[in-house]
Amino acid sequence: MNLQSLWMIVASALFACMGVCVKLGASLFSAAELVFYRGAIALAGLAGFVLLRRLALATPHWRAHLWRSLTGSASLLLYFYAISVLPLATAVTLNYTSPLFLALILAVWAGERVRAALYLALALGLAGVVLLLRPSFAAEQWLGGLAALASGAGAGVAYFNVRQLGRLGEPEWRTVFYFSLASTLIGLPWLAAGEPMHDLSGRGALLVLGVGGFGALAQLAMTRAYKRGSTLVSASLAYSTVVFASLFGVLLWEEVLPWPSWLAIGLIVASGLLASAQSRAPVEQD
Repeated sequence: MNLQSLWMIVASALFACMGVCVKLGASLFSAAELVFYRGAIALAGLAGFVLLRRLALATPHWRAHLWRSLTGSASLLLYFYAISVLPLATAVTLNYTSPLFLALILAVWAGERVRAALYLALALGLAGVVLLLRPSFAAEQWLGGLAALASGAGAGVAYFNVRQLGRLGEPEWRTVFYFSLASTLIGLPWLAAGEPMHDLSGRGALLVLGVGGFGALAQLAMTRAYKRGSTLVSASLAYSTVVFASLFGVLLWEEVLPWPSWLAIGLIVASGLLASAQSRAPVEQD
């Protein structure tokens, strides 16, 4: 296995840490504020890095950055809307269809040969997510369900663009910088249309720093995984975010996991191992 794909496990752990900060911060801030802070804090940190290292933001691949940033930001906004109208488990599960959409994009759009076992690994991981989260929603929540599913499709397109930017030689920091800039700008109208922003207390400031900081580091690790590792292996390993989130629930909120949840975690881990094993096997030619 290309060991660079293991950066996705680092990204998953960081995304789970960000989720903990979002869960704790939900009682202090609106969803719009959390989305804005995620982009703005990451943007500020990366801007400082760029100035300190005197790096160049100019790029001949601005169209690719624009497409990745727009699809990723739209996916993020749809995801947060879905969370606001659906049970959290349902929104998360539907969003985690992104690796399946990515596999379809690679096979249909990019015309790449994809092993059937990798599709099996992705489906196995999704089955584990469904079993772990046990989602359900009422008939009147179909709009939110479609939004969550669209967020998964948008994320799949965004991850494909992340890989393309990596192949064009774009550094991880530049890709995440422009995504953070776009998500901040796109999030501003949503923020302006809502309630007045809450004051940043000491605890609140630490939480939004966690949302933005963990989110930025997770994006950097994810971008490196897609740039330097196997695309579908990285997509399969992305399911491990659910595992980390479940473990945080046990450790921080003393949530007791029933045996089906541990079975689900086993399925998710198995999907990553299967994808890793299959990535080493040659593709059979016709």
